[in-house]
Amino acid sequence: MAWGRVLLWPLTALQVSRGTLFPWTAVLVGCGVGLWFTVTNEPGTGSYSLAGLILIACTALALSGPDLGRPLAIALAALAAGWLAAGIRAHSVASPMLDFRYYGPVQGRIIDIDRSHSDALRLTLDQVVLREVAPGRTPVKVRVSLQGDNPWLAPAPGQTVILTASLSAPEGPVEPGAFDFRRMAFFEQLGAVGYTRTPVLLLDEPQDGALPIDRLRRYLTKGMLDHMDGQAGAFAAGAMTGDRSAITEETVQALRDSSLAHLLAISGMNLAFLIAFVFGLLRYGLALVPYVALRLNTKKVAAVVSLGVAFFYLLLSGANVATERAFIMIAVFLGAVLLDRRALTLRSVAVAALVLLLLLPESLLDPGFQMSFAATIALITGFGAVDRSIYLQKLPRWAMPLFTLVLSSLIGGFATAPFAAAHFNRFTDYGLIANLLTVPVMGAIIMPAGAVAALLAPFGLAAVPLWVMEQGARWILFIAHWIAGLDGAVTPIPAPGPWVLPAFTLGALWLILWHGRIRLVGLLPLVTSLALWTAQGRPDLLISGDGKLLGLVGPEGRVLSSASGGGFSAENWLMDDGDLADQPTAAARDGFTGPKGERWFMLAGEKAVALSGKTGEKALGDACASGALAILAAKVETTPKGCRLIDQATLRETGAIAFWIEDDGIRIETVAAARRIWSRPAHVVKLPKLVNQ
Repeated sequence: MAWGRVLLWPLTALQVSRGTLFPWTAVLVGCGVGLWFTVTNEPGTGSYSLAGLILIACTALALSGPDLGRPLAIALAALAAGWLAAGIRAHSVASPMLDFRYYGPVQGRIIDIDRSHSDALRLTLDQVVLREVAPGRTPVKVRVSLQGDNPWLAPAPGQTVILTASLSAPEGPVEPGAFDFRRMAFFEQLGAVGYTRTPVLLLDEPQDGALPIDRLRRYLTKGMLDHMDGQAGAFAAGAMTGDRSAITEETVQALRDSSLAHLLAISGMNLAFLIAFVFGLLRYGLALVPYVALRLNTKKVAAVVSLGVAFFYLLLSGANVATERAFIMIAVFLGAVLLDRRALTLRSVAVAALVLLLLLPESLLDPGFQMSFAATIALITGFGAVDRSIYLQKLPRWAMPLFTLVLSSLIGGFATAPFAAAHFNRFTDYGLIANLLTVPVMGAIIMPAGAVAALLAPFGLAAVPLWVMEQGARWILFIAHWIAGLDGAVTPIPAPGPWVLPAFTLGALWLILWHGRIRLVGLLPLVTSLALWTAQGRPDLLISGDGKLLGLVGPEGRVLSSASGGGFSAENWLMDDGDLADQPTAAARDGFTGPKGERWFMLAGEKAVALSGKTGEKALGDACASGALAILAAKVETTPKGCRLIDQATLRETGAIAFWIEDDGIRIETVAAARRIWSRPAHVVKLPKLVNQ
């Protein structure tokens, strides 16, 4: 009997806590989704069949089984639901990706306009037509950077354009274990990316009724930019409509380095500010009309109208993950107002998470999803832990807004800092100061002025509120550039190992969601994950997916084989190292010797050489004869006998390669080790044998 009680204790504890377990449903669905994305080989029909059986059986047990086992049945059902949701979503969005390099005419309809990391205007096209490419092999969408001026064309959503472009499939991770850009493109049905240096020609104007929301967004952005100058206008328009095509990379970088990039994103905070203003304006405005106030429940009228405004703004903003999360929570909140219920709880957060994870399971891996939910959960928990009666009695009324602002900034910054550090490899030292100086301006000036401008625009009276918006935006950009320019504004953070962030997240959720002393168990994974953040270390040598760039760890940090070219890989390698150096600076460090096309280096006592261009191809024979490991940024038709060679044909199959020097030799990892539905089709290749391997 004693052993029976011990074995049944977990089930008994779950049964006692059943009233507080609902948020764990979302956590477990997320775990199921996370497990699906973690496996290296694509799950087969058997795994989905098993998950389906578990879901059906556990749902039946939860509905009619023993009361003691219901929480466990629901937990297993949630895990299975997450696994199934991820698989169903992946196979439902599967679409062609280019499996070859294409250069030629491209025809398509513009559906999005933004800017690349190099500040080039970028067009996303659908209804794509490629010369001599069958429809079954043609991507659903392509994205093209315009590397030249096109003064004769003002791109707008819905336009059909034609251009000559160089296209290829989206690349995979820049190193094993890094963020998979190809996976992200797969779920966006983006089958090719590239660039053009030739003119973009207008083939047809937008058809009537095509892309109405996108065209409205562009129309509103243009109207705002006509009344507001420079980057202040671009910021205000981007924060209001989500169209950031007019914002330069310099402005974006200043916002990142000052921890203010979230103000530019159409985030939950922006939507909350807007809906709070609309709700308050309607509720108290209608209350000023006695005839209406005495006959209608103005609070519920305001809730209904605010919900409509929130839905419209969700569509207008492009419906990113953070905005979707905020909309679902606002819908729950306003629904509770209509039903006279309390809404701002962890249950509403769990509802938002469940909807997103089941409909868009790939959002779990999105930094916006993680940081948005982290901030929201922390704010609800943090303010709930502060006894309102205590600080209401001790603080004067005039100090309450300041207290709330400081506390919310502290809690939100503390909650999102680990996720920002893990994804963006930086900590903004003065982010709290920047947010304290700008968030009130965003909530009290920019968003309300934008709402008033929208109301007055049909009467031609939007100029004044738009001017107010512009002044608020100028203040925010002034603070962003000032903070970003301070010494030590950014502290670099090395990338964590693959299990650090999941362990940290689960530990924090256990600490928050569980009750009683057992919640302290969550401190173990929480503290351990932070302690092990850098335990894995970084690769001693990295080879880019095209072989044109190598990164070798040297005494001064990572040294790059070239001062130009492969900029995307170089930037991400250095960021993951926690290194703020730029590519030319990293290339000037000690580690490589020799001319540009023949860069020699040592790896664990072995000679190796990075070859590129005509100089490199000519030097291949001598390099092979010397017994060195040769990395050639070209495809070799006939490999010299006995040559240890990694060329572009090899790299096409392996993707980027990482070398780790360990006590027992050299360990090699490749991107192609993972074979998923979005991975590039590849054959098994044999890498050259190293002496110390």
